[in-house]
Amino acid sequence: MSQDKPGPSPLTVTVTERARALLAREASPDVLNSTLRLLAKWRAQVLANTLRVRSGTTVLGGPFMGMRYEVAASEGAWAARMLGVYEASLAPVLEAVIARAYPQVLDIGCAEGYYAVGLARRMTGSRIFAHDTSASARMLAAQLAAANGVSDRVILGGEIGHRDFELCRTARTFVLCDIEGAEEQLLDPVAAPGLRVADILVEVHEGMKPGLTERLVARFAPTHRVTRLGRRIDSGGLPDWTEGLGDLDRLLLLWEWRSSPTPWLWLERKDTDA
Repeated sequence: MSQDKPGPSPLTVTVTERARALLAREASPDVLNSTLRLLAKWRAQVLANTLRVRSGTTVLGGPFMGMRYEVAASEGAWAARMLGVYEASLAPVLEAVIARAYPQVLDIGCAEGYYAVGLARRMTGSRIFAHDTSASARMLAAQLAAANGVSDRVILGGEIGHRDFELCRTARTFVLCDIEGAEEQLLDPVAAPGLRVADILVEVHEGMKPGLTERLVARFAPTHRVTRLGRRIDSGGLPDWTEGLGDLDRLLLLWEWRSSPTPWLWLERKDTDA
């Protein structure tokens, strides 16, 4: 007696339809690149589902190892976060931040709270002010904070303006900023003097705004020591079971879905300004 094979998942059907629509266009490198990115994201999602089943939903490595991570990523790849290798080049800076035990952390563009909650777990004497303009992201961040028992120290908020950086004058503050290009307007030490006394780690969306890295460096060089951080892929966090996967699947588990350069700047206030 034969058994019917299960049909394709709704995700597979949707992606197949979108791929067919793309490939129906006039042949070009742009069409192929768009199709490749679509299929890569589909495969990455399939692999993320496998990761949940095989390895659970507790972060496996990196600075936030042991954090319960049962929410979806509000943007970008979930798997790299779960593996603890997301934005791997930041790990030494994050460890330095944790060791310094800043009384306050201001996370701007907190998304689902990966960094806000991860830092709250490691910095048990700190208050984390986590801001995002997306209500759905803030809801996920609240869920993540509750799951990890840090809701009392993760204070969620929406849009932030120049005046809000006066918070940095009340206690030593670490500012983490990832706001999709809006850092050009927001991170202005003239309009927001509180930034001059904070240490700042900012993702620069250079692909969206060419030259922005140099403009930010020029703004903060008088008051801060500037360290540039490039991208780095860390395959050391892959679980043993992934040895049975092909090379492309292993790479897709580490892929962060970026489509343009996003260097980071680590801006530490100079001792003379302390």
